[in-house]
Amino acid sequence: MGPDRGAARGRYATSVPRFYVTTPIYYVNDVPHIGHAYTMVIADALARWHRLQGDDVFFLTGTDEHGDKIARAAEAHGVSPQEWVDATSRRFVEAWEGLDISNDDFIRTTEPRHHIAVQQFLQKIHDNGFTELGVYSGLYCVSCEDYKKESELIDGNCPIHGTPVELLEEENYFFKLSAFEGRLLEWYEANPDAVRPSSKRNEALGIIRGGLEDISITRTSTRWGVEVPWDSAHVFYVWYDALVNYLTAIGYADDPARFDSWWPAVHHILGKDIIRFHCVWWPAMCMAAGIDPPAHLLVHGWLLVSGEKMSKSRANQIAPSDLTDDFGVDAVRYFLLRDTPFGTDGDFSYEGITARYNADLANNLGNLLARVATVVGSKCDGMGPGADPDSRLAAVSATVVADAIAAWGEGQPHLALEATWRLIRETNAELETAEPWKAEPGPAVSAVLGSALEALRIVALLVSPAMPDTSAEIWRRLGLDGRPEDRRLPQDATWGGYPGGRAVEKAAPLFPRRSE
Repeated sequence: MGPDRGAARGRYATSVPRFYVTTPIYYVNDVPHIGHAYTMVIADALARWHRLQGDDVFFLTGTDEHGDKIARAAEAHGVSPQEWVDATSRRFVEAWEGLDISNDDFIRTTEPRHHIAVQQFLQKIHDNGFTELGVYSGLYCVSCEDYKKESELIDGNCPIHGTPVELLEEENYFFKLSAFEGRLLEWYEANPDAVRPSSKRNEALGIIRGGLEDISITRTSTRWGVEVPWDSAHVFYVWYDALVNYLTAIGYADDPARFDSWWPAVHHILGKDIIRFHCVWWPAMCMAAGIDPPAHLLVHGWLLVSGEKMSKSRANQIAPSDLTDDFGVDAVRYFLLRDTPFGTDGDFSYEGITARYNADLANNLGNLLARVATVVGSKCDGMGPGADPDSRLAAVSATVVADAIAAWGEGQPHLALEATWRLIRETNAELETAEPWKAEPGPAVSAVLGSALEALRIVALLVSPAMPDTSAEIWRRLGLDGRPEDRRLPQDATWGGYPGGRAVEKAAPLFPRRSE
C-alpha cells in the first residue's frame, strides 16, 4: 500500500509560492550534448528566476539507468549493469557542473528510493484495475526503448535514431491507456494551459483523438529493471519506471506531506520528441494511480545541427564542454536561451554563436561596462556617482523590468533577454549622446554616469538567471555589496538603487571580441 494521499501538509505548509521544475532524466548510454544542455539551461534559468522572485524552488534532474539497451552495453564492455551505469551517469553530473546548473537533487533510477516509489505507484495502478496480462508482438527500437508502428518507420529504421528495429514478442502486462481517452480530453479542456506552447498542446490532443491503444509496461526478456511487485517474473519497462522519478524525489513513497506540498507546483521541461510519453501517457498514469496529472508541461523544440537532430548514430553531437572551453560558460548559456524562441526548433552553428557573442556580449554589454568604468575612473576618481532620478533611462528601465518579468513568468527566456538588452542599448545610446568622456567633471557628467551605473545594476539582476557568473562580476565591479541572486524582484530593480560613493573597478573585458 502507498502512503495516505490525504495526509496534512504539516511542516511543509507555507505561504511562499512553490516552483517545482524538472528535466527529463537522461539515458546513460547517451553522451551529454548541447541538445541536453539546452533543456538543462532552460530549466536552470527558470529555477534561478523563481528564486530571484523569492519562491520556494525545487529543481530536479537525473539519469535513466534501466532497460535492455543498458544491459547489452554493460555485457559488451565486460562489466555488470550497475558498474556500467555508475560510470556513465557520472558523465551527466560532470557536464551539468560544467554548465553551472543549480539542481537541488540528482536522481538515479537505480536508487532504492526510486525502486520503492515505482513499485508503490504502479501497484496502485494495478490495484485500481488498469493493468492486464497479454502477449505483445511488435517492432521495437532498443535505442528508444519503445515499440514502433510500421507506418512510422523510414526505410525500415527508427525515425528518431535511424537504426533498424527488431521484431519482439513476449508476455507483458499492459496499461489500459485506452480507458483514459475521455478523461484526458476532459482534462485538457479544463486545463488549457497545462501544456505549452499551444502547438504542442494540439499535438498531444491529436494523439489522443487519433485513438489510444493499451501499452506494454513490463518485460520478461531482461532482468535489468524494477521488479513488478505482483509478478516477479516481470520488470517494468524503462519508460514507466523513468516517469515516476518526478514523484520519487518529492516523497511519494515515504513523505506524503512533502509530496502533497510540491506536486501541485510541478513544471516539466521536455523536448518535443517525448510529448507522447509526458503529455499523454504520464497524465493517464497519474489518473490511474489516483493523483492529479502534472500541472504544467513546457515543451521546447530541438536544437538542430545543420538541420538534423543530434544523435550518436549521426555523429553530429557537440559536447557542452567543447563550447564552454571555447566561449565560456555564461556565453554558451546566453546563446542557448537567447537564440531560439521557446517551443520552436533552433539550428546551432559556430558562426551563429560567434555572431551572437560579438554583437550582444562583446559590443553591447561588455563595451558598456568597460566604457562606464573607464570614464568613472577619469572623471570621478573611480568613485561611482549615484543614480539620477530624472534620467530618461528611468522610464526605459521600468518598461524593460516589467517586460522581462512578464517574459520569464511565461517561460520565454529569449523575450526576457531581448527586453534586457533594450536597456543596454538605450544606455549605450545615452552615453553616445552625452559624451561624458569629453566633458569637464561636474553634475552633468555625474548624472549621466550615475544613470549608466544604475542601468548596469538592474541589468545584472535581470541577467542573473541566464548568466550567473557574469551578473556577479558586474555587481562586484560596480562596488555593490552581497550577490545579485540574493536580491528580490521586482522591488530591487526599482530605479534609484545604486547608492553612489562606491569604487568602480576597471578590469579586463568581460567578453573579449572574437574573430569571425
